[in-house]
Amino acid sequence: MFELDARLENDTIVLGDFIATRVLMAKDSRYPWCILVPKYGHITELYQLPDSEQQQITRESALLGKTLMSLFGGDSLNVAALGNVVAQLHIHHVVRFNDDPVWPGPIWGVGTAIPFEQDALERRAALITGQLSGQLGFV
Repeated sequence: MFELDARLENDTIVLGDFIATRVLMAKDSRYPWCILVPKYGHITELYQLPDSEQQQITRESALLGKTLMSLFGGDSLNVAALGNVVAQLHIHHVVRFNDDPVWPGPIWGVGTAIPFEQDALERRAALITGQLSGQLGFV
């Protein structure tokens, strides 16, 4: 059974679901940052899933990445599945800019998250969901 890890739940909002993954948005306003979480219980690594599920997740990841880069016009898209803190398989999609505070280094564990104002959080969520709506089964 699929259940979202408590840390992911605390640090994000749910934007919706693709066929194979739940789409989350980080509450950290420093970066356009979404996370895909495969909707399978107790999965920690992509290779643990059947090939067909891996392929579906790859399609969903590519669409999310393309959408984020189109919306935010970044210089690079960082995509990573880090399981060091949260074991549940989750795939970060972070739009990076060559003038962001930690460029070209990684964002993980650097600086302090800056929360969104509620209206800015809702606007960004609506912007992303509006672009994803109806694609690859996103609801």
